Amino acid sequence: MSFSFKVEKSLKGALGRSGLISTPHGQIKTPAFIPVGTKATLKSVLPESLSDLGAQAVLANAYHLYLQPGPEVVDQAGGLAKFMNWKGPSFTDSGGFQVLSLGVGFKKVIAMDENTFQADDVIADDKERLAHVDDDGVTFKSHLDGSLHRFTPEVSMQVQHQIGADIIFAFDECTTLHNTRSYQEKALERTRLWAIRCLKEHDGLTKKRAGKPYQALFGVLQGAQYEDLRRKAAKDLAMMNVDGVSFDGFGIGGALDKQTLGDILKWVNEELPQDKPRHFLGIGEPDDLFVGVENGADTFDCVAPSRQARTSSVFTKDGRLNISNAPHKNELFPIEKDCTCYTCRNYTRAYICHLFRAKEMVAATLATIHNQHFIVGLVDQMRLSIEDGTFFDFKAQFMARYYGK
Repeated sequence: MSFSFKVEKSLKGALGRSGLISTPHGQIKTPAFIPVGTKATLKSVLPESLSDLGAQAVLANAYHLYLQPGPEVVDQAGGLAKFMNWKGPSFTDSGGFQVLSLGVGFKKVIAMDENTFQADDVIADDKERLAHVDDDGVTFKSHLDGSLHRFTPEVSMQVQHQIGADIIFAFDECTTLHNTRSYQEKALERTRLWAIRCLKEHDGLTKKRAGKPYQALFGVLQGAQYEDLRRKAAKDLAMMNVDGVSFDGFGIGGALDKQTLGDILKWVNEELPQDKPRHFLGIGEPDDLFVGVENGADTFDCVAPSRQARTSSVFTKDGRLNISNAPHKNELFPIEKDCTCYTCRNYTRAYICHLFRAKEMVAATLATIHNQHFIVGLVDQMRLSIEDGTFFDFKAQFMARYYGK
């Protein structure tokens, strides 16, 4: 096995820590932000550019790669990293969130209880319910062509083993704050049973594919906003052992909002073992990242930096700005004057403003490079501030300037 995690330094007065994850394709210094390359690419950016913007690893999506081009194609190419010409570590999520969210046709939030659906807030008006959950797995229709598919814990493991990422996630049922307490309890128990099946299938596939690089399996914690359910999920997965096999790390996901982020992380990280890494799924806003790091998350992923970049919204130390707005069309200086990203070293706000207004494709490329560099670098600075004992000072200074408070 060539996967390990070591805590380097703990954050005094909090649960945060810096550390080092070692994988067959390289190391990840933590805390770290992991850019999302959903379909084995960071949208509009060459894979070779990822290391230039500071990325230590990438995260792809098992659901999307399962549908297109198919996991067997990625496997034949030598695995995800080789397929996309990426030299570092890689992650894949289980596909559970996408199977449910894309299958049901969610617009703003997710809800599994049909009697809680509100057309304006939950289901897009022109969508039918395309995903159905039962105790064995999820049956869903492809959002691409309407073809029928079935995901079970075993299928998710098989797909992710074929894709070949260094870190993979157990199949789980993703719930939301709109679910009833009763449904949350049922879904949590279903996720627990699925986790056992994932461990068993993962062990069998690891032995069967012994010539392949080791893939670390992370269990995923659900439980929504309920402290007792979150703590139960953490305890269950931390103690879970199937024929001597346990989880290599943990993913924290499901129903979250800004008001509960810190509490949920605190609850679960007080229960999880200290010697295994924790990945916070879908977190990418600066204030949320500070909360995550302070409360013990080691790695993060989110599509937000890239998605916002494609709509001309770019990060600066003074907050986000819309680079396509008129005030920027004559600004002959970079997005951020002291930024070292490729975009800021070579292009002005005026030029990028022009590109967006002219609807040139390279606009998204330049904005994405900057946003990813900003967020990756921000979490890197958090790591360094933990190591030199200045985390809380750094947090206060950044928050005051970025959010004006």
